[in-house]
Amino acid sequence: MERRSFLKKAGMGAIAGTAVIGAPAVAQENPAVKWRMVSSFPRSLPALYGTGEKFVKYVKEMSGGQFQIDSFPPGEIVPALQVMDAVSNGTVQAGHTCGYYYFGKSPAYCFDTAVPFGLTARQMNAWMIEGNGMKLLRELFGQVNIVNFMLGNTAAQMGGWYRKEIKSIDDFKGLKMRTSGMNGELLSRLGVVPQQIAGGDIYPSLEKGTLDAVEFVGPYDDEKLGFVKVAPHYYYPGFWEAGPQVSLYTNKDAYEALPAHYKAIIDAASRSASADMLAVYDSQNPQALRRLIASGAKLHEFPREIMEVAYTKAQEMFKEYSDKDPMFKKIYDDYMAFRDDLAPWFNVVEGSYTRFLAAQIAKNRK
Repeated sequence: MERRSFLKKAGMGAIAGTAVIGAPAVAQENPAVKWRMVSSFPRSLPALYGTGEKFVKYVKEMSGGQFQIDSFPPGEIVPALQVMDAVSNGTVQAGHTCGYYYFGKSPAYCFDTAVPFGLTARQMNAWMIEGNGMKLLRELFGQVNIVNFMLGNTAAQMGGWYRKEIKSIDDFKGLKMRTSGMNGELLSRLGVVPQQIAGGDIYPSLEKGTLDAVEFVGPYDDEKLGFVKVAPHYYYPGFWEAGPQVSLYTNKDAYEALPAHYKAIIDAASRSASADMLAVYDSQNPQALRRLIASGAKLHEFPREIMEVAYTKAQEMFKEYSDKDPMFKKIYDDYMAFRDDLAPWFNVVEGSYTRFLAAQIAKNRK
């Protein structure tokens, strides 16, 4: 059975037991609800913006058309980086965005997306569902009248595009770089001058020289934004975003007013669309990277010295935030304990397998 058909039947299954009562009862149990959802992502990025569109489509299908959510790109209702405020204060009922965009409000919001040297996509998924992730983040976002859900993950990101090579820590000094949230704070400790700019405004800034470097997502999105034309040096890994989650924020008052099965539909639809986003990136990034290299991208791995210095600086930064903010410390302690338990397991099984397989594929291609 196709997933869409299953989801629709699952959503409607909640009302099947009431159908025998008659049409008026069914209508009462399935009220017509219309929400607005604002996005931090431009329409030009189909994996990011498109995941929000898939989510609202699934909600509509699963509710038999009774629960409809209209999606709006940045600027049509609110700017890209004001999505959380719009949901919190009830301007809109929902938003599709990233927690680390709101680092300035509280560093703890970054755990909703990614922190340096944090969880990979699958590890993040495990922390959210089987660990304490969802519980802790619901506590955090409840303070600002928001109920949060998972709505995507890009998987491990690249380390960005640079006009010049980055051979040592010294090459970071004075570098004007587009980055987000806690990532920017860490890079500033390496000498970078961080700039937080919404996705649709990055290329013009890079082209004009306002930026020297930019980190965004990975090959699939970066290719669409044309960074290779201006800054050809492409670095990996993005050690500040090993598995960044994208989120759905719902206004708590609007959410609590929904029937129980509409709440269940939001949960199911968001999880389904989340899986879709990860599948898009995993399937599209390899081909996009090959095209970028053919277009002139020069692929580099960050020197180990930079990674080690960055790791040390990150630990200092985490301690500072933990000392200042009990909520940050509460989430940080749980998050990192979960990471430290999972990372060795991933290295033993998947890491060893992937390294062997990649070596054999490279050997066969010679």
